[in-house]
Amino acid sequence: MQGKITNQLDIEGVHVLNTSSRLNTITDENGHFTIKVKPLDTLLFSSIKYMPEKVAVTEGVFEKGVITVRLTELVNELDEVFLQPNLSGNIAADLKKIKTEKPINFDDVGIPGFKGKPEEKIVPLYFAVTPLSVNLEALYKHISGYYKDLKTRRKWEYENNAVAKMLNYYTVPYFMTTYGIPENRVYDFLLFCAETTAIESDFKKEHYGSVLLILDEKAKIYAARISEENKE
Repeated sequence: MQGKITNQLDIEGVHVLNTSSRLNTITDENGHFTIKVKPLDTLLFSSIKYMPEKVAVTEGVFEKGVITVRLTELVNELDEVFLQPNLSGNIAADLKKIKTEKPINFDDVGIPGFKGKPEEKIVPLYFAVTPLSVNLEALYKHISGYYKDLKTRRKWEYENNAVAKMLNYYTVPYFMTTYGIPENRVYDFLLFCAETTAIESDFKKEHYGSVLLILDEKAKIYAARISEENKE
């Protein structure tokens, strides 16, 4: 099926997941994408710029073979802003009162340290709403599903990283000759294994015997899936 995101901006790299078959893809620079679907499948669209959106593939959409989706932009808005007692509301004057310190340079002090951008912390709901305060931004992110989408995206990134390492270790020809997986489906096959088994943990712990057992078992299931797709 062909599809297109109709938003004007930030339409490249939007994740499109068929939640029924677990097949996934991303949009190109024009917002176009191609993904295999069946009637009554559900497509999940997710991006850091937009709210997660689920779209059902109806019989009519399936027969048409084209789907267009307009996503809702994710905007974080706070209802109120409370000024601390020592702030006047005059930005120019208040900025002068703020004390800043030079960030630690780990190289200068001779110790190792992370200098990248810190990963966004997911605030638990029971911390977002307490008897004494309400963290409006965190509450909004829970209500909007932003945190849920963030967890999903991080899980995807972790799985994709694990798949890349396994693919580099065993190589594509190995999966083609040993399990009969088509070259253009090897990555998807490993992602399928990562989503349905503990193969990531076994590979990380160098339990290669267990990894091979999982690959052998899942290759039979995956081959049957490909055969079903080819019959359609």
